[in-house]
Amino acid sequence: MSAVSLCSYSGVVTGATRRSNLSPLLASRRAVAAPEVKFDWRMREDRLIRVSGLRLMRRRIGGGGIGPIEDEEDSDVDEDGEEREEEGKRGLPERWDVLGLGQAMVDFSGMVDDGFLERLGAKKGMRKVVNHEERGKVLRAMDGCSYKAAAGGSLSNTLVALARLGGQPIGGPTLNIGMAGSVGSDPLGEFYRAKLRRANVNFLSPPIKDGTTGTVIVLTTPDAQRTMLSYQGMPSAVDYDSNLASIISNASIIVVEGYLFELPHTVNTIKKACENAHKNGALVAVTASDVSCIERHYDDFWEIMGNYADIVFANSDEARAFCNFSSKESPVSAARYLSHFVPLVSVTDGRRGSYIGVKGEAIYIPPSPCLPIDTCGAGDAYASGLLYGILRGVSNLKGMGSFAAKVASVVVAQQGTRLRVQDASNLAKSFACNFKSTNLHSDVGSDHISSF
Repeated sequence: MSAVSLCSYSGVVTGATRRSNLSPLLASRRAVAAPEVKFDWRMREDRLIRVSGLRLMRRRIGGGGIGPIEDEEDSDVDEDGEEREEEGKRGLPERWDVLGLGQAMVDFSGMVDDGFLERLGAKKGMRKVVNHEERGKVLRAMDGCSYKAAAGGSLSNTLVALARLGGQPIGGPTLNIGMAGSVGSDPLGEFYRAKLRRANVNFLSPPIKDGTTGTVIVLTTPDAQRTMLSYQGMPSAVDYDSNLASIISNASIIVVEGYLFELPHTVNTIKKACENAHKNGALVAVTASDVSCIERHYDDFWEIMGNYADIVFANSDEARAFCNFSSKESPVSAARYLSHFVPLVSVTDGRRGSYIGVKGEAIYIPPSPCLPIDTCGAGDAYASGLLYGILRGVSNLKGMGSFAAKVASVVVAQQGTRLRVQDASNLAKSFACNFKSTNLHSDVGSDHISSF
């Protein structure tokens, strides 16, 4: 597949423009019905370099009763069996290396049988958004059962892993990781903030007065299928206020969680946050989160991705959904397609490996060998590895992807979604030995990204 000049992507990009700029193979596919977006590749390239120092090298590349709750982190050790990170010894930093923008969600996870799902009318293996009354019905049905509670969510998994990778000055300065968004003033909200603080991720938005924190009830059947019932909380919105604007203006990378697109009117907050981030020279990363979320908010996703995203994280199904491809299309085709509109695209494909898409090309990243135990959270860990490489100034995309795959393999080889503290330390040391790391500051980077 031939390379595409960045210069050809200045100006207004429409669905027709996208098709005309694709290779003959992709140009024959049916069009992606996306809104018009204004897109300036040169400006986005400069920002990617300025923040990360990343250089792309030229090469050919292919409400009810709650039963007994077992906290995933007991009183002495964290959920991974490691000693807790020190908390409260540092004041808030002036700048944030990564700021996650998302919604606080407390996970309740338990084992159930197929009959339990049938009685609830829940379709096995699917994710469903429920209201307050429906959540209460499920919790009442679970009354007396034992299940675990955790500060959950894909975004928090990524942020915690990144904080643990960057928690020691190995190969660079300690990374400052924060999160902003919607959290209630209820006990679940305090539980969520406390768990993140313990992992050195600061939740920076004040709790919403009289608000209720969102929850995800994760029901796992004996065949390892996970059915998720998501309650968004009240009020289910993230407002763009002076506090959020100030936090974003002092971040190097912001990561927008895809689930935010489900919250009413929050797309306007996302737009303002992205505009503020770009005005202050920050990178914008977007996580796909879920296929059904993409399908329901397709135009909103493309508006943000086309106008603002510097990095997109997706699995193969989510990437195909963005491209409006059928399930028969390969993930490499989706990675190539998306990389015409977003400077850096990450597409994971489970045990088959992953792809990093750049300017119409895709680098294949083989999986890191491991004995899989629990694949939940693998993509979140992979994203943390890529972000860590960017923050440490790695210029080798293949090497950065291989490190991300290694981080994911470590999480897959354990029970639970969070990267363990000791594993993170070992990975950071390995990273420092294999890469020439650079200190990250807001003014780092004067190189230019070479075209393929």
